[in-house]
Amino acid sequence: MKTRSKDALYQIALTRLPGVGDIVAKQLVSYAGGVEAIFKLSERQLLRIPLVGKKIARAIVTHEVLEEAAAELAFVEEAGLQLLFYLDEEYPWRLKHSMDSPVLLYYKGTANLNTSRIIGVVGTRNNTDYGKMVTEKMLEDLAPYQPLVVSGLAYGIDITAHRACLKYNLPTLGVVAHGLDAVYPYQHRHTAEKMLEAGGGLLTEFPRNTRPNRENFPRRNRIVAGMVDALVVVESAVKGGALITAELAHSYQKEVFAVPGRLHDAYSAGCNQLLRQLKASIFVSGDQLAEEMGWQQQEANTRLPEPTTLPLNDMEQSIYRLMQQHRELPIDKLVISLGWPVNKVSATLLALEFKGLIRSLPGSRFALA
Repeated sequence: MKTRSKDALYQIALTRLPGVGDIVAKQLVSYAGGVEAIFKLSERQLLRIPLVGKKIARAIVTHEVLEEAAAELAFVEEAGLQLLFYLDEEYPWRLKHSMDSPVLLYYKGTANLNTSRIIGVVGTRNNTDYGKMVTEKMLEDLAPYQPLVVSGLAYGIDITAHRACLKYNLPTLGVVAHGLDAVYPYQHRHTAEKMLEAGGGLLTEFPRNTRPNRENFPRRNRIVAGMVDALVVVESAVKGGALITAELAHSYQKEVFAVPGRLHDAYSAGCNQLLRQLKASIFVSGDQLAEEMGWQQQEANTRLPEPTTLPLNDMEQSIYRLMQQHRELPIDKLVISLGWPVNKVSATLLALEFKGLIRSLPGSRFALA
């Protein structure tokens, strides 16, 4: 068995352990020093790990989940899926630092899940003509900036956003609440195929044969909220998946935008509530969103940066060199790339900003000045 397949087997098995969620799974990996090492521990060693009881320890040492994992891995390879483990470089880094981020993702497609610009578009399944128009016009306006557009492949605003992306040549990702052995709703299968052909993708944390049950959708929503720079809520009632996603995005310190609506429209009530609670900024247009996200200034500044003549210490030089290579980076990506503590990276960024070499953007991102 190839190393990658062997790693994948244990990664899938970890997610099949009864009573083990994302937090406990990551704790197991940390204590054992690797995912395969978990299954080499004795029951006594496992019981010394916090939050691991006899039921979990017994499930690990019996290795029954490895048989289930082998069947799942066979499907993954046959279907041409990619496994994204939370320690992999390809795993969406925006999502990685959320405490409740999935340990393992199943991915089909070619979209770059770590591209420099990612937005989410969500809303009611019962959209109005106005909501459809706003969604389509927003994505037409954003087409020059080429963000990856994330939504949930559901009826209403979600599918409107995906189809608008196909119309305006934007890559788009559908995050679903079921396994990738099927597409739900069935009526959106053709759109999903077109998304894959156009450089987009489908993403889930659920294995094959998982139905889109109600309890899966909040879990799906946290992935949408966690992997974007900004989330736009087009239309929503005061309760529902779009509001859950917006609340999660706000808690993850993402930029949230809401389309304002008339006071007594049921499917504008949720957007108006977000605005009233100061959990979202007013969405006016795609150009306004691009301006607030700092994209317009980045597009205008296309020439290569001149080398600085200012004196920089070693840490400042390290960050400035990365900024010259990428032009824009979030602080999380800098922390990962440099391996420094967050406070050290923050202090160095502040020093570079004082020197006029970089500027801060919404969403804890930084760009060359």
